Amino acid sequence: MQIHQITSLLDEIHAERTVLLCHHNADPDAICSAFAFSRLLKRMQPQLRVEIAAAQGPSRLSKHLLEYLPVELTPEPHIKEAEVIVLLDTNTIQQLDGWSQQVEASDSPLIVIDHHASHPETERLANIYVAEEDASSTCEIVHRLFKEAGVEPDETEAKALFLGIAFDTRHFILANSNTLKTLAELTEAGVKPKKTLPLLALPKSYPERVARLKAGQRVRLNKIDEWLIALSQVGAYQASAARALIKLGAHVAVVAGKRDSMLRISLRADGKFHKKTQIHLGRDIARPLGEYLQGMGGGHSTSAGVNGAGDLEAAFKYCMGLFRSQLLKNSN
Repeated sequence: MQIHQITSLLDEIHAERTVLLCHHNADPDAICSAFAFSRLLKRMQPQLRVEIAAAQGPSRLSKHLLEYLPVELTPEPHIKEAEVIVLLDTNTIQQLDGWSQQVEASDSPLIVIDHHASHPETERLANIYVAEEDASSTCEIVHRLFKEAGVEPDETEAKALFLGIAFDTRHFILANSNTLKTLAELTEAGVKPKKTLPLLALPKSYPERVARLKAGQRVRLNKIDEWLIALSQVGAYQASAARALIKLGAHVAVVAGKRDSMLRISLRADGKFHKKTQIHLGRDIARPLGEYLQGMGGGHSTSAGVNGAGDLEAAFKYCMGLFRSQLLKNSN
């Protein structure tokens, strides 16, 4: 049982301080899983001091949820002083931005809890790797850890887990049978879906609307066989812009943004593309693209991200080469 691996490690080193870290612009799954896991740790290890932090802070939607959940985020976590470091919903340490070097340099044990395709570099660094790519969300994994520990989540913890799962499954569209069983158990713990789900509805800001429209205005379409791959560039809201291009009709969207020398790329695909081609955006496209850009990439089968440095046009060209080679390989 993985929760007992974690508590055994904490007992072995007599840990008193741990830091839970989430990726930059942390979404509801990251924030809610970190909150629920912190509460589980405190129940099992009352002596622990637990900090939760998100690189560059939480997303706009996550900030909204903080008004309804008692989550306390630490702007500057004590990474160097932490006796155990935990990454949640974070595929690579590069997603921690300025904190990545501190984590890599730390001698403290590293625990990773994530539902993305595992990254070799993260596997190398982790002392305990709790990874379930088939899980809908990191919140679903944390709920399993509650069950392993024999601890019933209270209503607040259940609400956080419910919100994280609802967000990452696009309001249950991507939920499987295990996810639905988890949701039923969370409802039994006191969650009221009719009151809870509307918390995830947040009007798009003016800058986000502009970014989505600019992505459509600047789009470059590439057709490979029957597939339309849309490339675009915006200064911010790359993930939202990529989702917008999928809704407009692209099978795959690759939206990049450059700030100084740093590139941030969001990739999205529709379900039909993944089902017919078996191309996994995180493993087959984002990971090698991240390595090419001397950064890191990863994610899910239909949703992935890359951070690195270099020329934007060269990144697009390399990305299209990856798609072509994968489509050719999978057609043979």
